[in-house]
Amino acid sequence: MKVQVCIIGGGPSGLLLSQLLHLKGIDTIVLEKYSRDHVLARIRAGVLEHGFAKLMREAQCGERMDREGEIHNGFEIAHDGVLSKIDLHKHSGGNSVLVYGQTELTRDLYEARDRFGGKVVHNAEDVTPHDLASDRPYVTYRSNGETNRVDCDYIVGADGFHGVSRKSIPKDVLREYEKIYPFGWLGILSRTRPVSPELIYVKHERGFALCSLRSQVLSRYYIQVPLTDKVEDWSDDAFWAELKRRLPDDVAGRLITGPSIEKSIAPLRSFVAEPMSYGRLFLAGDAAHIVPPTGARGLNSAASDIYYLYHAMLAHYQRGDDSGLKGYSAKALARIWKAQRFSWWMTMLLHRFPDRIEYEDRLQQTELDYLLSSETAQRLLAENYVGLPF
Repeated sequence: MKVQVCIIGGGPSGLLLSQLLHLKGIDTIVLEKYSRDHVLARIRAGVLEHGFAKLMREAQCGERMDREGEIHNGFEIAHDGVLSKIDLHKHSGGNSVLVYGQTELTRDLYEARDRFGGKVVHNAEDVTPHDLASDRPYVTYRSNGETNRVDCDYIVGADGFHGVSRKSIPKDVLREYEKIYPFGWLGILSRTRPVSPELIYVKHERGFALCSLRSQVLSRYYIQVPLTDKVEDWSDDAFWAELKRRLPDDVAGRLITGPSIEKSIAPLRSFVAEPMSYGRLFLAGDAAHIVPPTGARGLNSAASDIYYLYHAMLAHYQRGDDSGLKGYSAKALARIWKAQRFSWWMTMLLHRFPDRIEYEDRLQQTELDYLLSSETAQRLLAENYVGLPF
């Protein structure tokens, strides 16, 4: 098979790029290791930057998002038993974020690829990129016991942190930066009415917590836990009891509890791989970078990669201009490192660090006090939270 762009990874990044390129007449194929049901079972982020939402509309995938997604103009920070409002709309010049679950977003993208006859191969095993430094790269994979070959102009690795794409870049070329945090997030999904119409970030001496939502009947809650904890250590009742301890009394009093329909622990890490391109291979999303979920930058950072790749490939195929492809890594990384800084800052601001000295605890409290007393500081937070320009 011959296509112009072979995309490894059938998550939202790969599907979005495939859909955008298809609409411009650029032929793609998406190779996904797992089944569609497996991909759609992943419970992930649900806060979209306005720029991401605009990209979904350009891909003709935004109708349900605009109908069912919830516009959030701000969020609350719970601290010392009270709530403090961060007004994103006011401090970002009228921007906001859209709450819409990644599962639903991925479902919309799959349906669009079906509607337009897109080529998406699931259960593709042993996916391997070849000849990346040549002008004739190709990818092999196994499906139904047979080995298949895809010849292409370019390969996009959107196959996540554990995928094959980043590992295909020579070790003497690739440089990796990583920070592992000494805790994780225990999260549950429940069919209950959210405790608040907007997100509540909680700074508490027992540890961080987050009250989030997917809709008005589907809630997502998190608490900070040690890395040594396992999901089996936490019954639903134990989770709800601990969450209530960390919430202000009035919020805890109106919290509606119920059985979890999903429960998991996510370790927190910051990670960046440089460069994000090698020969005819381009990395996107978690294949190249990971952020703690504190600032809701993970999925949105992937979207900025897709934006840059999409426009770079349009310039190549429509005008013969390769400057965007050549400059992709540097341009994408400039925005990625800003997202890294913001996610790191929010993580340091709101979490309880087990090995931190009292001096650092006082600095953390001073940082929060300054944020809540300074409109300038809140403008900086809002500008980053709603999304920096692509």
